[in-house]
Amino acid sequence: MFTAERLKYVDEYYFSKKMREINSYISSGRPIINMAIGSPDLSPSLEVKQALSESIDHQRSSMYQSYVGLPELREAISSFYYKQYGVEINPHNEILPLMGSKEGVMHISMAFLNKGDGVLIPNPGYPTYAAVTKLLGAETFYYSLSEENNWYPKMVDLNSLNTKNIKLMWINYPHMPTGADFCEKKLNELISWAKKNDIILINDNPYSFILNKKPRSILSLKNSKRVAIELNSLSKSFNMAGWRVGMMVGQSKFIDAVLKVKSNFDSGMFYCVQHGAIKALASSQKWFETLNKEYYKRRKLAEEIASELNLSYSKNGVGMFIWCKMLDDSLKSEEFIDHLLDKYNFFISPGSIFGSQGEGYVRISLCTDTRKMNQVLKRLKS
Repeated sequence: MFTAERLKYVDEYYFSKKMREINSYISSGRPIINMAIGSPDLSPSLEVKQALSESIDHQRSSMYQSYVGLPELREAISSFYYKQYGVEINPHNEILPLMGSKEGVMHISMAFLNKGDGVLIPNPGYPTYAAVTKLLGAETFYYSLSEENNWYPKMVDLNSLNTKNIKLMWINYPHMPTGADFCEKKLNELISWAKKNDIILINDNPYSFILNKKPRSILSLKNSKRVAIELNSLSKSFNMAGWRVGMMVGQSKFIDAVLKVKSNFDSGMFYCVQHGAIKALASSQKWFETLNKEYYKRRKLAEEIASELNLSYSKNGVGMFIWCKMLDDSLKSEEFIDHLLDKYNFFISPGSIFGSQGEGYVRISLCTDTRKMNQVLKRLKS
């Protein structure tokens, strides 16, 4: 028996492999502190958990659910987009709830890509964009991001491309892993370029509320709906990563195309999770203020850790990571993080896993409590 040909072009996700190694160390008694992965350790609000709990006895809770989610959930998403981003979204045909935005990457790709079609992928960027593209037999075209251009693509590079076969372009602002924030001027340039070249622009937007005073959506920009889709998620903003609640937002023809794929893969999100999501989306600004108060404390400690490691970083980064440049180039980023793991028993992410432009950088996650972060500092200083 042989596996499918497509598996030759992808590897197991880095963190899937690395966490087996980390967990084996922990099982053997090593006091490993994980500061690599963006999995929020904080809890959803009490109101969100109560909404889930109270809905469990409803007669519909154990039934198959609609492929497009509860009408109340789509209304909640529409209200959330208007309140937080100033974007009007039709809840009936411009929203598709997802079981996490990661499935949206696959569904969108399956809906629009044929074998041999081209996809523009950020370097550095989220590895799933490239993995899904390769699994579908489409062609990956990496566009370089650099610190000098604040981690945005250079329009001169995009204008020099032969875009004949390119159908999709993945972007991600606020950007992971670098923390570059939403820039209206640069994104308007991308929208115009995508329209001119008949390319669908997909903004993956799960980090807009973390350490960010002005959350934005690409759909707030003029003419964006004609070419842009946005993915969003409750994983980071509401500490609901394991609940698997995301959404795709865009014009109805995009939603209809993706629904043809999604409706053949699942039977809809768990009823009670949807009720928890509805409550989360109605959260007041105090929720975000309280959340970010904690993340500011953690960022300060992460910056101290970065300084102890002789790393430079931008004070302007947003999101739940700090992207740090290695000032000593004697080691590759994976060698450096393995050195820290061996010597100090803590784990951060090597920049190289996000693309060749990530080499020479590392990523520190803020999803670790201050007590553990202080332990890391103590180890570094001892």
